[in-house]
Amino acid sequence: MFPDTTLQLARDLLAASDMRGVRLATAESCTGGLIAGCLTEIAGSSAVVDRGYVIYDNRAKVEMLGVSETTLATDGAVSEATAREMVEGALVRSGCGLAVAVTGIAGPGGGSEAKPVGLVHIAAGTRGCDILHERHIFPGDRSAIRLATVEAALELARQALGVGARS
Repeated sequence: MFPDTTLQLARDLLAASDMRGVRLATAESCTGGLIAGCLTEIAGSSAVVDRGYVIYDNRAKVEMLGVSETTLATDGAVSEATAREMVEGALVRSGCGLAVAVTGIAGPGGGSEAKPVGLVHIAAGTRGCDILHERHIFPGDRSAIRLATVEAALELARQALGVGARS
């Protein structure tokens, strides 16, 4: 289902989390649960993966993760501020030590000049540390954008754990 390179990123993240005794939560909009799906494709992932929030609708972002309605009205669902609040909410509401969140426009419709198809905001953080953020514009069709988002999210989550970027 997932390419070997993506599965290896998932294995690396799970191993690093397990070694640190950190449980993980995902908060996914544009990927619709693919990050959690990729992680749970790995046998033994239940030692690390605690839960995944699929929060496609703005109301779900507010109700399940506590994303501010003001943030959504001011910055929009696809924004750095929303991604960061998704991580904060996932950390608080899950009690996990690591959370990763994604929000974006996978297409083929829904884009604009200011927020084109392929725009994705990814955030990851651990309890008591700064939340990391990346903004990407991924090329390709809906499937390519979503898969690229999964890979980038797994990598950013590794970095949030302090496992440096892969070469």
